Amino acid sequence: MSSLPIDASLPELKRALAAHARVVLQAPPGAGKSTRVPLALLHEPWLEARKIVMLEPRRLAARAVANRMAQTLGESAGETVGYRTRLETRIGKRTRIEVVTEGILTRWLQKDAALEGVGLVIFDEFHERSVHADLGLALCLDSQDALREDLKLLVMSATLDGARVAALLGDAPVVTSEGRTYPVEIRWSAPESTRQRTRFPPRIEERAAALALRALEEESGDILVFLPGQGEIRRAQAFMEERGVPANVRVFPLYGELGAQLQDEALRPSAPGRRKVVLATNIAETSLTIEGVRVVIDSGLARRARFDPGSGMSRLETVRISRASAEQRSGRAGRLEAG
Repeated sequence: MSSLPIDASLPELKRALAAHARVVLQAPPGAGKSTRVPLALLHEPWLEARKIVMLEPRRLAARAVANRMAQTLGESAGETVGYRTRLETRIGKRTRIEVVTEGILTRWLQKDAALEGVGLVIFDEFHERSVHADLGLALCLDSQDALREDLKLLVMSATLDGARVAALLGDAPVVTSEGRTYPVEIRWSAPESTRQRTRFPPRIEERAAALALRALEEESGDILVFLPGQGEIRRAQAFMEERGVPANVRVFPLYGELGAQLQDEALRPSAPGRRKVVLATNIAETSLTIEGVRVVIDSGLARRARFDPGSGMSRLETVRISRASAEQRSGRAGRLEAG
């Protein structure tokens, strides 16, 4: 098993959890926390053979992380490591690590506030922040205070201020890990000059697709392109196919509503002599390692749900991403080699 930056921090993390009920782990993108930490803690004496439950913000991340850990153990998901999402469950009688999505944990806590049989709850990618994740943490803290003094909580984040989270958890100890394994060079795409600008400037998906075609000529390895939504992904794919993609290159879409089989196909490593371009939403922003990716093209946009007080409903809006999200996206390029 190849080493990852998080490995050097695992002994300190184990000591912190043995001595404290609440711990914060701060590890930048590429450290390997999502797949290494649960396995490293599985046989700790204080766990007493109980389960580890890890919260992931997205279904794709939950499935991919669980499959990766199971593969590390030489097993399939549903044995020692399993996952549970709104649409799919792979849990067996021997499962000790359950990777779940946010809504699943909230409903679990509502039915069983004591989380019987669970020794550790891990909140992965907590910097993403959501109502379900915040509620889940609040309910776990209540359970810990009123029902389960032996329940341990671990909050993991790549970009959130670890000291502020630690203060929220009652001055919990903070364990810090080194960053990504390989360096990532950041290049900025210059906007169109006034002379080049037409009455109808190219859409963001056309610019991203054009950059991907150029990167196929100038760079090696696979390419990951971040776009705000499914519509932009489909138009970018059509744009690339119209202009001609090399015969050894495949273009894959990757978004939340895509079927699990097609999502897994996009994540699968390219065959020798083959390359791929993955056009993704922010579903690929965290917890995923798409093997072979050396180039990330970031539109700088995402589609977020926003509450409209006038209508009393939420609607999707295309917004600029935060610096933290930009760091997460760039980290996808430095997982397995320099990017």
